[in-house]
Amino acid sequence: MIAVTDSRRRSGRPLRTTLLLTAFVPLLALTACAPAGPAPADPAPAARGSASAASGSASAATPVGPTATAAPEGGASTRDSDSVRGTVLRFRSDRTTVDVTVDEDNTTVRDLLGRLPLTVTAEEFAGREKIAAIPDGLETGGSQGSDPEDGDLIYYVPWGGFGFYYDASGIGYSDQTIHLGTYDASRQQLERLEGRVTVTRVG
Repeated sequence: MIAVTDSRRRSGRPLRTTLLLTAFVPLLALTACAPAGPAPADPAPAARGSASAASGSASAATPVGPTATAAPEGGASTRDSDSVRGTVLRFRSDRTTVDVTVDEDNTTVRDLLGRLPLTVTAEEFAGREKIAAIPDGLETGGSQGSDPEDGDLIYYVPWGGFGFYYDASGIGYSDQTIHLGTYDASRQQLERLEGRVTVTRVG
């Protein structure tokens, strides 16, 4: 009697264990087959979008400097702005006026321009030129001599005065004859350029 009871108990434990395992295995299978939860969002697209937006903002905020423009060809003045060449002087007496265009840039010309307006006394000389002494003379350092021609206005160093040549035949080069400019006037105009003459700059 006692032996039969023990045998049932011993054989009952494995049966209960088998039943428990049989119930647990399907549960594990259901858990494994359950749908997985949503995967975490990939932050890369947002980061890339933020980076692109930041780049666009930086480009929009960065000022663009002016584009360099090449200097135009031609159109530059042929006359040097620092040169006195082309300056027009007017010699006026009570009977006529004679205009002289400066075509030299030297110490003597610049000293003359710096002393204008000027008053001199003009007179005829040797049937070749009209002359006029300049009070205190002009600076001559570095100024070159010339070989005068008809129509030239010169500064003659030994006399310290102007010379309007209208007959320069036979007169050669001299260091003492400094060229100042040229004039366009007839012999009759020069004859009337006599006595008190004012010298002014008109152009």
